[in-house]
Amino acid sequence: MEEPQEIFSRSDGHVGDIVVEKFLVDSMKPAPHVQLACSGRSCAFPLDGNRLCIWDTKDPPQQLMILKGHRQPITAVTFGSRESPLLVCSASRDCVMMWGLDECRQEELQGRLPRGTVLGALLGRVLCLRLSPDDRVVAVCAGNRVLMLDLESRSTLAELDGHHGPVTAAEFCAQQTHILISASEDRSFKVWDHRVGSLIHSSSVLTASPLLSLLVDPRSQQLVAGCTDGQLWIFSLVEGHHYRCVTHVDLRKKRESFSTRRAESKPEGGQPPSTKAPETGEETEVALPVLSLAACDCGFLSETGSCLWIGSSAGLLIFNLASFELEGVLHYKDFWSLSIQVAGSCAVASRTGGREALCLLTSMFGNETALVEVDPAALLRSQQRPRRGPDLSVLPSSCVSPTSPLYLGLKEKRTKPATQKQVAARSVVKDHPLVFHNKIQSSGYTAAPCATMFSPKTNFKNDGKRASKCKNNYRRKEYPLESPPPSKLGKRLAVARDQAALLCIQCSGDGQRLACGLANHLSLVCNADLTGTPAVLSGHDGAVGSVCWSHDGRWVLSASQDGTLRVWSMRGPEPLLRLGKDMFPKPVQSAQFYYIDAFILSSSGPEVQLLKHHIDTSKDDLRRYRQKSWCTPVCRLLTADVVDITSLSAVNDFHSYLVLAAGRNRTLEIFDLNVGCSAAVITGAHSRPVYQICQNKGSSFATQQSQAYNLFATAATGDGIKLWDLRTLRCERRFEGHPNRGYPCGIAFSPCGRFVACGAEDRHAYVYETSSSTFSRRLAGHTSTVTAVAFSPAAAQAAVPTHVLVDDPLLACHHQNRCRGSERFRDTEYLALFILLSSCTSKRLSCALL
Repeated sequence: MEEPQEIFSRSDGHVGDIVVEKFLVDSMKPAPHVQLACSGRSCAFPLDGNRLCIWDTKDPPQQLMILKGHRQPITAVTFGSRESPLLVCSASRDCVMMWGLDECRQEELQGRLPRGTVLGALLGRVLCLRLSPDDRVVAVCAGNRVLMLDLESRSTLAELDGHHGPVTAAEFCAQQTHILISASEDRSFKVWDHRVGSLIHSSSVLTASPLLSLLVDPRSQQLVAGCTDGQLWIFSLVEGHHYRCVTHVDLRKKRESFSTRRAESKPEGGQPPSTKAPETGEETEVALPVLSLAACDCGFLSETGSCLWIGSSAGLLIFNLASFELEGVLHYKDFWSLSIQVAGSCAVASRTGGREALCLLTSMFGNETALVEVDPAALLRSQQRPRRGPDLSVLPSSCVSPTSPLYLGLKEKRTKPATQKQVAARSVVKDHPLVFHNKIQSSGYTAAPCATMFSPKTNFKNDGKRASKCKNNYRRKEYPLESPPPSKLGKRLAVARDQAALLCIQCSGDGQRLACGLANHLSLVCNADLTGTPAVLSGHDGAVGSVCWSHDGRWVLSASQDGTLRVWSMRGPEPLLRLGKDMFPKPVQSAQFYYIDAFILSSSGPEVQLLKHHIDTSKDDLRRYRQKSWCTPVCRLLTADVVDITSLSAVNDFHSYLVLAAGRNRTLEIFDLNVGCSAAVITGAHSRPVYQICQNKGSSFATQQSQAYNLFATAATGDGIKLWDLRTLRCERRFEGHPNRGYPCGIAFSPCGRFVACGAEDRHAYVYETSSSTFSRRLAGHTSTVTAVAFSPAAAQAAVPTHVLVDDPLLACHHQNRCRGSERFRDTEYLALFILLSSCTSKRLSCALL
């Protein structure tokens, strides 16, 4: 066995380095476009063309092993899935060989030449090799076909022919070992059942550039495909999803946005000068072909999502499969200790038993091959934006501060102070005759004290049933937390005869009523089961863009584009409180009740206003046009850059100090009203301004974990939906499966916190699970853009007739109840309502039932 002439050890890095070059080999022939193999224990690559070099990352460099057997240059190398015995397969134009590393080392120690097993000969140029999870079958990508070779019989099990270009990558599904996915230069991928040799799925042409790499992530059940132009395509492998596309990512744009965010949040002092290459003043545009994809062990970064390594010619990228964002970027040219600045081939793997990753590189323009050790934790620490200020949480951790605007607002009197005329009138003693009535009720101070202060009623005869027939229709139960998402249409209701669009919708806290705002200046209130005639609330002179129920369900707050805000009661058509343009400098974008109805929170221009209100329902026939309710401002907060607020959100179901606001400059700002100032700012939250913020507020019928209330979602046209965590101020997941390119489509959390629903421009509503990036349900029934969605906060209503069906095509309700004559409603099938809202030409309100 011959040793390579030049092998250098570069393990001179110290603890804490981001990148350490461990070994460097100078070969006689270059290997720029060769499939390399790298595992947690070993790495394999071609040396001098037709020799296979094996590096054991734990042994000293002088114990390298070189395997001979090929006559032509080696074009592909891969390791087996099992650690013991560890197999390595190599391919060239003359043959495909299988090697057992343990046997080869034993033969080497005995002084004999290690020999491999020839599986196939003269198969052509092989671009990719892949062993099955059980190491019994190897997939050989030779030309336009994929050959399935059996290791025991050394025979061809199947020949998968269907691509129109050379096959560049192949991957087995870990959960279904009989499934093989192949990618080709024809810019498509195919799914095969290699046991029977049949084609299961064939994708369309994805991009203008050839596909180079594939990765199957078993944790998220997604397929990732990389192209030569730096594009990533992600598909769902969940059963029933039919390999639909989850998202498409441009790595160049992601790298630019990552560099922008890093420059904005770069700490003073920068990086240590010893690890960076000197600045030359000239930036060269380097392409980002996706040479390899590998799983990244970043449990310290994301506990719920998966990350992957992206190996490119310019560097290594850490990509988050949940948020579809870059977590870290490593450029080879930024580190002077690296011998290879532009890579021709790349293979990445996490080290066994450690968090470091091993990266095997070959030079694009030279003959060098290098093994690089990367510490992803150190890389992320050097590039992640620093946390400033205390940790944030929706749930308060302390009492209200005496200097807080909330404390000052609650200290004020609930009644309006008397005027000077009223005080003067009370001071005047009027001389009127004294009149004595015949019957004067005694005050009772001379009577004997009552012995019994309270006597409970114990003679119930209805066994807990309510006497009213109307109230008997509702029996509150806890919201089913493990219920599936909505799947079928239950009812429709036409709410507008003209061409007025429906803009917003919200359910009351008890889940029995709906409030919606229309573009024809009206607000409607109807039953949640879409029965009866909706109540019309008229008075605005502009489109009603925001409606909100009070916590107790007594009042409805509406905000219009005419610059006014009104509070309505369900007992009459007249508003109880009117706030005009004298209080708001600009039109009100968002308004809601806050702090369990103690305040009204509104946004007007760049201001967040906290208003103290008092609602007076008494009537005076002589002064019926005089408003008795009043509202006074408590505090006003400006955004950091004094930009207009596009959306506002806060929790009203329980006491919370935090208020979330979205600015027109694509920022998110969190205000702490216990302190009365801004607590955090997230810059570049979306590529476009956020049009809605939706918090996971839960409901009184469902119980969630306390930390789940820190989740909130934001939506922007053309940029999908992002799921954020207040504790980390990071985007934890992204949803992009619904079309939303030019019109705002509302979003909503389910009461259990497991689902996020949104509207779309394809006349459908989409339901996502918070644990998955692709949609679970696609609900049809509308004839135009679905602009707003809302979940019913209450549990299903069980005491309803069985199989009620209305013949009207606009109203169709299906209920199912298995009471079996029991008065306690045993074995009841609960139906959770999911409310959809459409706009434009479709003026229907729809319910989808579980």
